Amino acid sequence: MKRRVALKNLALSFGGLMALPTWAENWSEQSLVAVQAYLTPDQEALLAEITETILPTTDTPGAKDLKIHLFVHKMISDCYEPEVQANVVKGLETAEQLAKQTYAKTFATCDTKQREEILTTMEISIDPNWASFYKLVKDLTLQGYLTSEYYLTNHTNYKMIPGHFYGCVPAPTPQAQLQK
Repeated sequence: MKRRVALKNLALSFGGLMALPTWAENWSEQSLVAVQAYLTPDQEALLAEITETILPTTDTPGAKDLKIHLFVHKMISDCYEPEVQANVVKGLETAEQLAKQTYAKTFATCDTKQREEILTTMEISIDPNWASFYKLVKDLTLQGYLTSEYYLTNHTNYKMIPGHFYGCVPAPTPQAQLQK
């Protein structure tokens, strides 16, 4: 009876492995974009500017260079409830309104210091929606950066497959181990 179960599991595994290349052959950056996009292109551009303010370009690439805003958009779209998505849209609108009220220009045209002041205002606000928006975007921006290919390959000792196989290394014999 156990042999039948083992053969059935082996056949299912083999079938899954045969189907895997057809599933993966159409993966691309375009196929990974949010299916249920809840942001307009203007809002997505504003999100890119906010993530760039949180993680600016210095001697290392910034959030825009690494397309962290797409990661944030995808995570919120796929992993959070519609209420959170609506709060993100309101937070983006609020950031734009604060920029217009305070500096009489859009968030994208503000300089770095002005952008930081707007985001700090949102972070320390007594309105919990503003603070939760900023915290969520900041956390996802940092998560996206710390899990990006750039960070893992250039700033950590990340290897896709851990360890290395050395096939021609002499191994002690069991008798030699017993004598120790």
